[in-house]
Amino acid sequence: MEEARQDNARQAALDYHEFPKPGKLEIRATKPLANGRDLSRAYSPGVAEACLEIKADPATASRYTARGNLVAVVTNGTAVLGLGNIGALASKPVMEGKAVLFKKFANIDCFDIELNEPDPYKLADIVCALEPTFGAINLEDIKAPDCFIVEQLCRERMKIPVFHDDQHGTAIVVGAAATNALHVAGKNFADIKVVSTGGGAAGIACLNMLLKLGVKRENVWLCDLAGLVYKDRNEQMTEQKAAYAQGTTAASLAEVIKDADLFLGLSGPGVLTPEMVAKMAPRPIIFALANPNPEIMPEAVRAVAPDAIMATGRSDFPNQVNNVLCFPFIFRGALDVGATVINDAMQLACIDGIAALARATTSAEAAAAYSSEKLTFGADYLIPKPFDPRLIGVVASAVAKAAMETGVATRPIHDLDAYREKLNGSVFKSALIMRPVFEAAAQTSRRIIFAEGEDERVLRAANAMLEEMTDKPILIGRPEVIATRCERAGLPIRPDKDFEIINPESDHRYRDYWGSYHELMARQGVTPDIARAVMRTNTTAIAAIAVHRGDAESMICGTFGQYLWHLGYVRQILARDGLHPRAALSLMILEDGPLFIADTQVNAVPSAEQIAETVIGAVRHAKRFGVEPKVALCSHSSFGNLDSDSGRRMRSALEILDAREVDFIYEGEMNADAALDPELRARIFPHSRMQGPANVLVFAYSDAASTARNMLKLKAGGLEVGPILMGMGNRAHIATPSITARGLLNMSAIAGTPVAHYG
Repeated sequence: MEEARQDNARQAALDYHEFPKPGKLEIRATKPLANGRDLSRAYSPGVAEACLEIKADPATASRYTARGNLVAVVTNGTAVLGLGNIGALASKPVMEGKAVLFKKFANIDCFDIELNEPDPYKLADIVCALEPTFGAINLEDIKAPDCFIVEQLCRERMKIPVFHDDQHGTAIVVGAAATNALHVAGKNFADIKVVSTGGGAAGIACLNMLLKLGVKRENVWLCDLAGLVYKDRNEQMTEQKAAYAQGTTAASLAEVIKDADLFLGLSGPGVLTPEMVAKMAPRPIIFALANPNPEIMPEAVRAVAPDAIMATGRSDFPNQVNNVLCFPFIFRGALDVGATVINDAMQLACIDGIAALARATTSAEAAAAYSSEKLTFGADYLIPKPFDPRLIGVVASAVAKAAMETGVATRPIHDLDAYREKLNGSVFKSALIMRPVFEAAAQTSRRIIFAEGEDERVLRAANAMLEEMTDKPILIGRPEVIATRCERAGLPIRPDKDFEIINPESDHRYRDYWGSYHELMARQGVTPDIARAVMRTNTTAIAAIAVHRGDAESMICGTFGQYLWHLGYVRQILARDGLHPRAALSLMILEDGPLFIADTQVNAVPSAEQIAETVIGAVRHAKRFGVEPKVALCSHSSFGNLDSDSGRRMRSALEILDAREVDFIYEGEMNADAALDPELRARIFPHSRMQGPANVLVFAYSDAASTARNMLKLKAGGLEVGPILMGMGNRAHIATPSITARGLLNMSAIAGTPVAHYG
């Protein structure tokens, strides 16, 4: 059975690399090349202008070429993962994989370069000759001690960052994990005894980093296959090992491990035994980082030291020491300020950022990616997960700041806060476009009530509101359930301490609430008994009554169930005093910019008057996001070519808008392709009042709008903000079941904006 499983896994890995096309990388153009004009700019004669600018000022290469965002991953294949010296060609899948990680986590472009050159001095010559092509060099999988020679020579001769990730990437992540492990154990770097196995590049770099963090040199004991590294030892020695020689006589790992606070293993399986662990200091910290099999398995450690703090290099145990936590982001920060080197200050800033992020509340995105794990800071969660999207903003900005402070930045960033927001915007697609909405919401404090308060997404959104906004969340749910789920999710917030609770099972407002509901609905067949039952069981109705009575300014519901079901209760209770649901507007954030779509939910077949109202509401909301609206009235008919129902309604809506003399650009009726393709529109209707692509699409049927929204989400990678319920004076918004915690946070910012900001 196990053999069959391994065969299947092996074949799956091979298929992943082979299909649908060989390898994991391709090159794509970033500029159009569709006609002779493009060709003349991309190549001769236009390309000469860029060449001359760079010749006059080499620094402009980062403006006119990809060099400023281009990294070389360079190896000679002499020390690949756990495979050893497999040669340059066989190492190529690993280097391609490294390039993919650069792109995925930090949007850095990479070329993988595998060189048939075992001589470290000649290898350094080749790497140095690559300087005109790249903004930075990542040395990878070069055996020790050659890697030390190559890196030193390259750093001395090159004016761009050269970073051997096997050394420094590992050291940085170990440094962050050690920082937090000591925090959990109540110990200090200056006081601990460290015992390490592994005198290779990574092991030596980790020890060097621990010294920079405060460990005393006399408290470090290094062992390898020959035992303790001691003074004047001749067997298997290198200059780097000799720097950590301890004492003058031979000793075994079993002898030197006594009273050690931290074991750092970068060697091989089975090196550390349970008997050795038992000799260590109380609350031992054990980093068994050999891959794929650690120096000791976690269960063996727990058997003799239940309170031990454990990290490995494997993803199936807590606290995986993974270099991807570091290298994409340290390069991102270094490239963005044009750093000439990655120095100690930048590496220490990276450590501080990673460690601090683990101590903060876990992001909703990381929690979703690792749904089976409890991501609460402590012995089993010392460092963030690689898919925590906050890493780029925290780490890269810290690295950039350190580079500027130490004088190695050639392109300093003047506004670090704006830079960090831009980085966050690269992973949180909604961050930049939501900024004006969050800023408007910050001008006042509104009480936002969540109908489904027991949902983990709601709890994460509420926690984020308390961290990032002035609005106050109110949650409907059972306090004990909410408290348990907050704890399980690693959230610091608790009911009635950090936010208000309305408990459907027992709340002092129950009589007032059902009384209000009965008063509103008495002539619609709702008896007192029905009113009582609804106020015990229907959280959407409870939230709406809370808003109606003034206990909250706005409500958010819809994380489960059907939209129109929720809308029915919003209409019953809150559609009064001139308020009524007009339409649902979805903002789709796409690679080429924002696109608003309406009406995705409310009116199945809107009248011409309803379409006109939808257009006016959509324009008002687009302006809230800082978007200058261009509205297309979308139909099966295009500029009168069909006498269809949708065409007639759209033409009537156009007449209504014309009569109102509105102050925004709109056009119709037209097909969606004509709305988005101005060249097509110009061919079929040359005198259109709209120039360029539309950014607000209003459809004649909600089915069409909803279909467009869903296709953009699933096939174009669109991120939805909303749906925004228009016409309710910002008193109610209804989500859809696919909404994320960040989507709820965005919706709470919309709900938290005063009505005056709606225009």
